[in-house]
Amino acid sequence: MFKLGKVTASVVATCLTFSILAACGSDKEEAASSAAPASSSSAAAGPKKEISISVYDRGEVSGEEGNYEKNRWTKWINENSPATVKWVPVPRNEAITKMNTLIASGSAPDLIWDYERPYIAQLANQGAIQPIDEYIEKYSTSYKNYLKQHPELKPYLTVGGKMYAVASMRGVESVANAGMWIRQDWLEKLGLAAPTTIEEFIEVAKAFRDGDPDGNGKADTVPVVFNTNGNTIIRNLFTSHMGGQWYLEGDKLEFGRISERYMASLDFQKQMFDQNLMDQEYITDKNGQRAIQLWTTGKAGIFLGSWDMENMFKDMKKNNPNAKMTALEPVATQYGKTGLLQSAIPSIMVGFNSNMKEDKIEAAIKFLDWMIDTGWKPLKFGEENVHYKLVNGVPQVIDADKNRKEVVYAREYAVINQYELKPEWFSVMAASDPVSQEYAKEKANSLKVAMKNKFRRDIPYSPDLPELSQLVATFNPIAEQIEAKIVAGGTGTTAKQGMEEIRKEWKRLGGDNVDTLVNEWYQKNKQDLK
Repeated sequence: MFKLGKVTASVVATCLTFSILAACGSDKEEAASSAAPASSSSAAAGPKKEISISVYDRGEVSGEEGNYEKNRWTKWINENSPATVKWVPVPRNEAITKMNTLIASGSAPDLIWDYERPYIAQLANQGAIQPIDEYIEKYSTSYKNYLKQHPELKPYLTVGGKMYAVASMRGVESVANAGMWIRQDWLEKLGLAAPTTIEEFIEVAKAFRDGDPDGNGKADTVPVVFNTNGNTIIRNLFTSHMGGQWYLEGDKLEFGRISERYMASLDFQKQMFDQNLMDQEYITDKNGQRAIQLWTTGKAGIFLGSWDMENMFKDMKKNNPNAKMTALEPVATQYGKTGLLQSAIPSIMVGFNSNMKEDKIEAAIKFLDWMIDTGWKPLKFGEENVHYKLVNGVPQVIDADKNRKEVVYAREYAVINQYELKPEWFSVMAASDPVSQEYAKEKANSLKVAMKNKFRRDIPYSPDLPELSQLVATFNPIAEQIEAKIVAGGTGTTAKQGMEEIRKEWKRLGGDNVDTLVNEWYQKNKQDLK
């Protein structure tokens, strides 16, 4: 297989176009033993302790492969890891409900994991999972070293000054979230450069509106369209993320959606709407399908959406083989230049059941050390020369259908890993036809652009306060209605009026009290947030 480096490039590389990848397994012992990767000598000698670990059931294991509890990969893990693992499937869409039921009944697995920190913090505060600082220090080698290499993970794993979970870093392709795209051929036709400031962005949009860039002699182009990420991207340009982000102003936290920066983003969006520079039907285009249609049929010039838009690229090329789209870097506003939306850096967070005794904790930590070292690799890529081959050090899928059946589901077992994708590998992983290769280059560039500028995240996560969660759940839908009214309300409404109304609702719903609680929480926990 590969040699382990720091997040071995090759490993990560192949995300193997991992959207397509799968894992393998078998419900019959004979099938499992014949199909599983060769055993390694990494398993500990002598009797092994049994531990249990939750696993998401996404319905991806075929009958031939077995089930989530028993398949070729669970067999391979038990042959090669220093522990015997019992996997406890929980339905992905009901994971928290199912896990809470297991915890309440005293039958939860030893290791419990979830993607969201708030749930792990909730379990810690309820006493369902236990602090593990001293055990990591006492029993771990590999994960302890990994954590030293990635100290930025520590705040996410800490609750009340104690470490309650382990996690590994997300790959860059998972951290990158949003993307801005522009029709490069339209820029070239109109003699324009890509915009770098908000003022230039508006001028380019006007040129796309008035300059007949599609050459059909009609004023029917839409300068800017977006999917569900679009509003967030606009807010991010002004460093005022709308989803619940808190920002530090001096030594005090302020909710982004009631800030002056947020009002500036609202004013910009209103300007764009009033001047017919953005799709006039964006409010009713809830799923972004109209935006996609405008883009793929060559009627839109700028798309605010995701960094990876392969299907849209290929559909656009079918309609217009000469069309060229390329990633657009975030433009600077009066608040400077910020990064596009980026997800929090931890992958899944794994907590230790409070009922675990020290001997099991030791076994679990040894298992996690094995997993972060080498155990994760076959679970992500499959078996070399069976599921993938190395091309210039990059794992390339041999048979997409075989991988989909035998490798995709195995990713669920790699609870911590060093999987990381590198943009330059896309061309190796892509199909060889000209359109796929053209997009591979644009995709690589888009990922670089998406990560080029730092996304402003003043604190790693929102405060763990029920009062805040309740307020935001009620406040956000009201704020959205006010914003839509302001943006599409014509010249009789202003962003200032909208912001006054939004702040009034925040206050009415208890915002002043939540502001106080949040800042008390910050002062109490700020050392853990660094």
